[in-house]
This record gives sequence, C-alpha cells and structure tokens, in this order.
Amino acid sequence: MPGIVVVGAQWGDEGKGKATDQLGDRVDYTVRYSGGNNAGHTLVVNGEKYALHLLPSGILNDSVPVIGNGVVVDLDVLFEEIDGLNARGVDTSKLIISANAHVITEYHKVMDKVTERFLGNRRIGTTGRGIGPAYSDKINRLGIRIQDLFDENILRQKVEAALEQKNHLLVKVYNRRAIEANEIVETLLGHAERVRPMVADVTRVLNNALDADQVVLFEGAQAHHLDVDHGTYPYVTSSNPIAAGACTGSGVGPMRINRVIGIAKAYTTRVGEGPFPTELLDADGEKLRTDGAEFGTTTGRNRRCGWFDALVVEAAATANSFTDIFLTKLDILTGWEKIPVCVAYEVNGERTDTLPLTQTDFHHAVPVYEFLDGWTEDISGCRSFEELPANTQAYVRRLEELVGCRISGIGVGPSREQAIMLHELL
Repeated sequence: MPGIVVVGAQWGDEGKGKATDQLGDRVDYTVRYSGGNNAGHTLVVNGEKYALHLLPSGILNDSVPVIGNGVVVDLDVLFEEIDGLNARGVDTSKLIISANAHVITEYHKVMDKVTERFLGNRRIGTTGRGIGPAYSDKINRLGIRIQDLFDENILRQKVEAALEQKNHLLVKVYNRRAIEANEIVETLLGHAERVRPMVADVTRVLNNALDADQVVLFEGAQAHHLDVDHGTYPYVTSSNPIAAGACTGSGVGPMRINRVIGIAKAYTTRVGEGPFPTELLDADGEKLRTDGAEFGTTTGRNRRCGWFDALVVEAAATANSFTDIFLTKLDILTGWEKIPVCVAYEVNGERTDTLPLTQTDFHHAVPVYEFLDGWTEDISGCRSFEELPANTQAYVRRLEELVGCRISGIGVGPSREQAIMLHELL
C-alpha cells in the first residue's frame, strides 16, 4: 500500500519533476491532485527536455498518469500538451481524468486578466490562466465539471448561471463586452467526445491500486508556501498543494499515505508578488538566476532569487510531515567562496527562529545569515555523497540540521542521471 506524496517546500519551481523521475518505473500511478496549468514541470529524459504544465510527470514513464478531482483543467491546454507529446513519440493513451475535476473556461481566463489589471499595485501576480476564477466558481457552486460536458442541458444551465453575474461585471465595471453562453457551450461540447474515454472514477481506481499494493505517487503543483491556507496569503495559489491536499484532491484517505517527500532548491526562488526575506536584488541574485536558468516553465517570467531560507523549509517540513527531502540544483552554488544560509529573522529588533505569526511581520522580516564555506569543484559528475567536496557535504548536512528532516536525494544537474541518492525514496 505505498502512497507517496511529493510536495514543494518553498514557493514552487523546486524541481519536483526531477524527484518524481527518480522513482521511475517503480511507480504504478502518478497523480496530479491540485492546481491547473499555472504550474510547470521541466524534465530532461534521455537528453530531451520536456515542459509539462497540466499532465503529471508520470506521463513520461510507464506509470498510469492521473488527473484528480482537485485539479482545474483547461481542455485546450490539455489536448495541446497531449498532441505535443504524441508528436514526440510519447504514449499518452493511459491518461485518466476524474469526472469531478473542474473545467477552466474562456470566461475564467478573461476574468483573471481583467481583475488582475484592475488591482494595479495590489495585484497578486497570477499567471492569467483562469485558475483562481475557476476555483472561485467551484467554491461558489457555479463550477463546470468534466462530467457536465456529457449532458448538454446541464452544461448550458451552468454556463448561463455563471455568466449572469460575470457579464454584469465585465460590462459595467471592466468596460468589456459580454460573453455569449453559446460560444462557451459549443467550445466545451467540442471536447466532450475526445475526453470521454479518459474519464474514470479516480477514487475507486486509486484505492483499488493501493489495495493491490501498487505504488501511487501523488504529485503536487506549486508548493507549501503557495497553499491558499498555509502560504503567504494573499500571494498564493487558489488550491491546496500541501500533502493533505493529496487526499482531498484524489479521493484517498490520509491513512493511505506512507511517505511525504519535500522538494527544496539549494537556494530559494519565487515567481510573482509576495514576501521573500532572502531575495537578492544584486549581482549575486542575477548570477543565481542566470546560472540556474531561473525562468518560469509556464510563464517565462524571471524568477526572484535568494539564498536558502531554513525557516521556510522547516515550516513546510513540519506542516507536511516530511519523511525525506530531495535537494535540487546544488550544482548551481559552485563557485561562491561563502554561501549564506538564513537561520533566523529579526523582526522589529527581535530575533525569531520560526516563521513570523503575521503577514505584517513576515513582510518586515530581516534574514539572519550563517555563512558556510563554498566550493569551486564541478560536482555535476558526482554520483555518490562521498564524491562531493568536503564543503559541499558540510553544506548539505547543515541544511539537514536546520530543517529537521533527512536529505535523501541531491540533484547535481538537470538530467535524470545527475542525482545522488543517500536513502531510497521508495
């Protein structure tokens, strides 16, 4: 009954796909349980680079890829991604999608963009892909589910109900034209027959798999500190990418989860607005961005870069019950004489060793750094912990102490082979 959850420990873009890829063919099902195509996984397999936005990374191995009920699905993006993979010889025929997953429509994308512009300096920094509005409709019980595409009458009623309020906003507040219900209905109906064979009772499928002692990997999008309940609200996503979200977003119970793997970058990055105590706005930040190719997989936006923040990762380890951490992009830190690591904050002149309680204090937190010795040796060819330079080993061990969780894997390059395993993840 091995259920494994992979969770980002920072603000996303930690390299969750790489850690997932290390489990490879030992996984029977790979489940995306939250978010939408506002996230992205970049994987390098056999020298080829793949950018996935909606499909779980298991689509690139022999596992059954699953999109759970907690995901919001843009069907145009889904089929574009499937077609792109098929053209490259990737088999996508095993994909299954929950009938209860919600659908992103054109009006969700329109509302996302106009409201973000309307906020001005108070903008959240969304991707403009309709994720938040789709989740809002879900909570307001105005959402469109995958299963609704198979009943035109229900679909039309739901679209008309959703647009009744939105068109007033678009016309009277945002000075945009109203959206015709017929346009939305016809577009969605056009996807119905293609998506129908993929739809399944995902809850039943996954529980049966776990009963049969198969390995089910739950893959979160974004990360702990972007969680709508536990992240740096309001600069968060609209779903629950934390480990607990794997249960609500797929239909399995918490007792079926055996291991939770946190993914942390050897430094820190963030896309969009929000507090970021260790952010570097100097040459060091630019070097991290350039050397680490820190540009968003989904948006192409520059990622904000900073030093490793142990308080951020420790908080994620605590709330998600991490059993292991996979540390990615350690090779990018090669070449610094000293590497700062944030071990505490000063807030209003007082030191704190944990995340501040309030958003106000987090915005004003000043990092307290411990300076660790760097290294100049190329570590991209190392395949065991013992092969790493002594200072690199010391850096890893110190992070392990600070976050209170064992580091079981280390990424030293972009390809599948460039990983060092200290402990088995499965």
